[in-house]
Amino acid sequence: MAQSLRTRLIVIILTPLLLVSVAAAAWQFRNTSHRAEEIFDRGLFSAALAISRDVALSDGDALSPATRQLINDTSGGDLFYHVYAPDGVFVTGYATPPTPPSIGQEDLAEPLYYNAIYQGRDVRVLRYQDATTVDRVTGLFTISVWQDMDIRASFVRDVVTRAIAVIGLLLLSVALIVWFGVGLGLRPLLDLKDAIAKRTASELQPIRRNVPVEAQPIVETLNTLLDRVSRRISSKDEFISNAAHQLRNPIAGVLALAEAVENAPTSEAAKARSTELVAAARNATHLTNQLLSFERARGADLATSGELIELGAIVRGAIERFEAEHGDRDIKLTSSLPAHPVSMLGDPLMLSEAVLNILSNAVTHGGRNVSKIDVTLTVNSEMARLSIRDDGIGIAPADHALAVSRFSQANNGPGSGLGLPIAARVAENHNGHLTIDASDVGASVSLEFPFIPEP
Repeated sequence: MAQSLRTRLIVIILTPLLLVSVAAAAWQFRNTSHRAEEIFDRGLFSAALAISRDVALSDGDALSPATRQLINDTSGGDLFYHVYAPDGVFVTGYATPPTPPSIGQEDLAEPLYYNAIYQGRDVRVLRYQDATTVDRVTGLFTISVWQDMDIRASFVRDVVTRAIAVIGLLLLSVALIVWFGVGLGLRPLLDLKDAIAKRTASELQPIRRNVPVEAQPIVETLNTLLDRVSRRISSKDEFISNAAHQLRNPIAGVLALAEAVENAPTSEAAKARSTELVAAARNATHLTNQLLSFERARGADLATSGELIELGAIVRGAIERFEAEHGDRDIKLTSSLPAHPVSMLGDPLMLSEAVLNILSNAVTHGGRNVSKIDVTLTVNSEMARLSIRDDGIGIAPADHALAVSRFSQANNGPGSGLGLPIAARVAENHNGHLTIDASDVGASVSLEFPFIPEP
C-alpha cells in the first residue's frame, strides 16, 4: 500500500522520540522507586529514633505530641510501632510486630530493614536496637516500626503518572508540530507536482520553481530529461517529415514504373520497364537505409557507454565492403593503418557505416574521373585521425558546411545527401568530429576520435 511522504516522515521522526519517551518513563519509574524506598526508610528511621527517645523520657507510658506529629508528617500514612525491653517484656505500641527474618543478635547492631506480612498486607519494617533506661531497666531496647507498602506504591504511581503525562503531552505537541511543519515543508514539492502535471507531449518547457536545496538536483535532472524528450520528439517529428518528403519522389517513381510494367504493350517493353523498376526500387531502398542510419546515429554518448573495439579492424572491414560494392569501378584504393591496435569505446556498426559513407560519397560525388582513394589512420597523444582523400572534383571551401547538412549536396548528383551528415553524427556520438580539409586535388574528409592509449 502506498504511503504518503508526510506520514512516512512523521513515523521516522516520532518513532525514535517514542522509544526515547518509553525509556525515559522506565528510567523515571526505576529512579522514583529507588528514591521512594530511601525517603520512606529514612522516615521509618526518624520515627524509630523519636519513639526511642519518648519511651526513655516517659518510662514507656506514651509518645509525646511532637513525636506523633513527626510520625504523621513523615510517614505519609498509618505507621505502626512496637517496643520491648532487653528481657523481652512488652513496653509500648502494637502487641504483635511482623516477624523478622532469621538473624543473629549481632546482626541488630545496625538498623534492619525487611519486608514482611502484617495482617495479610505487605509492609516495610525497621527493627532497631537502642541502649537506654526505662523504669530503672537499662539495656538494649528493641524498637520495630512498620508501614503498609501500598503507601510507597501509591507515591511511586503518582510521581510516575505525572511524569508520563508530561512526556505524553510533550510527545503530542511534537507530533502536532511535526505534522504541520512537514506539511509546510512539503508545500514546494506539491507545487513541483502541479508543475510536472501541467507538462504534456506538446509542452515540455523546463520547470521553474523555488524548491528546497535537497530537491534542486531532482528538478535539474527532470529538466534535463524534459529537454532530451523535447529534442527527441522534435527530432522524430523532423525525421518523419524529412523521410516523407525524401521518399515521396522515389516511391512515386516506383509506382509509375510498376504501372508502366503492368500496362506495357509487349513483353520486351515490360522487361525493359522491369529493369528500370528494379533500379528505382534499389534507390528507394538505399534512401530508406540512409534515413534509418541517420536516425539511428542520434544515439547516446558511445565514447563512454560503447563496447571496446579496434578502430583499424573497423576501417579494414569498411574497405572490404566498399571494394565488394564498387568492384565495377576502376578505382585504386590504398590504406595506411598502424601496425599496433588503436582501441576505443564505441559502436562498431555505426563506425563502419560512417567510414563506408565517406568512401561511397567520394565515388558518388567525386565525378567520373575519380581513380584513387587513400585511407590513412594516424594517432597522436589524444586523438585517432582517419583521413580519406580522393582525386575527384573536390568540395569548394564555401560548400563545406553545405556538404555536412542533411539532404544537401555540394555537387549536384545522385544520392540522398545523408552520407557525410551520418558520418558527422556518428563522430559526435563518439566525442569526435568530422572535418573537410583543404585539398589541392579532390576532397579530403577526416574523422577524429578519442582512443585508449596502449599501456
